[in-house]
Amino acid sequence: MFPERAAWSVLGTLRPEPAPERPDLLAAPVAAALKALDPADAARVGVAEIDPALADTAAFCAEYGSAMDGAANCVVVAGRRGEAVRYAACLVLATTRADVNGVVRRRLDARKASFAPMDDAVALTGMEYGGITPLGLPDGWLLLVDAAVADAPAVVVGSGLRASKLALPGALLAALPGAEVVEGLARPA
Repeated sequence: MFPERAAWSVLGTLRPEPAPERPDLLAAPVAAALKALDPADAARVGVAEIDPALADTAAFCAEYGSAMDGAANCVVVAGRRGEAVRYAACLVLATTRADVNGVVRRRLDARKASFAPMDDAVALTGMEYGGITPLGLPDGWLLLVDAAVADAPAVVVGSGLRASKLALPGALLAALPGAEVVEGLARPA
């Protein structure tokens, strides 16, 4: 096994492949983001096909033997101040939840913050709901990464589609364009 691929074991019983070699398992914005990465970094991203009915984290982990503390959820938050709306994607371990009304709201400089409506999140990201991932987010969005995700040797995230999952090092997620590692972003679930 290639050393950079050892982290792909976070996908449990699945047999991942190099993500750049399987654009058919990626949403278009995700495939474009992988192409924009340094080839050495892109080679560290694995992808595995899954049953789309099992894309939700708990179902995925139960079916494929992936640990919940090795999975990261990407949630889209809309922050409002007057008529202005700002979006952020928040990446937290699946065993925690994002502090939307505290840390995220303050970081967005918003009076009110909440999970973005599903239709808005899908339309703005070009990804499927339940598969939204930090790779390929719209330009100008904040990507808030909990420190526990950034420190993880590997995590499972969406691929932009419900029919596959990605595995990659937390440090690579923390180094994505627009990413900001935030201590205290996550709270216990």
